[in-house]
Amino acid sequence: MIGRLLQNFHYLVAVLLFVIGFHTMLTHANLIKKIMGMNIMDTAVFLLFIAGGYVEGGRAPILPPGPPVAGVRYVNPVPAALILTGIVIAVSITAFALGLIIKLYRFYGTLDADEIAALRSRAA
Repeated sequence: MIGRLLQNFHYLVAVLLFVIGFHTMLTHANLIKKIMGMNIMDTAVFLLFIAGGYVEGGRAPILPPGPPVAGVRYVNPVPAALILTGIVIAVSITAFALGLIIKLYRFYGTLDADEIAALRSRAA
């Protein structure tokens, strides 16, 4: 049981990071902390995908010239390519969210989501 857990340690870390990020997003009213939680969740998903594409003892999927070598295991390159795209999207969403938070702070004078909601309900 412990040996199997240690073999799949990266999956456990990914789930733990996701739970930490999700908890941060749900329990904190500060908008910056919510974005930090979202970024922790993004990192957990990236780790999960990369861990799924890893092959123990695998080589890079670059074939040498000549006949193919029998019995060689290759690492799957698709998760790495997907994660590169995911990182770009995560950085873009983070930059956009931070820009929106700056606008909210200038308008409401606070970063607390509960206070912003209260101010909006009083204004309506």
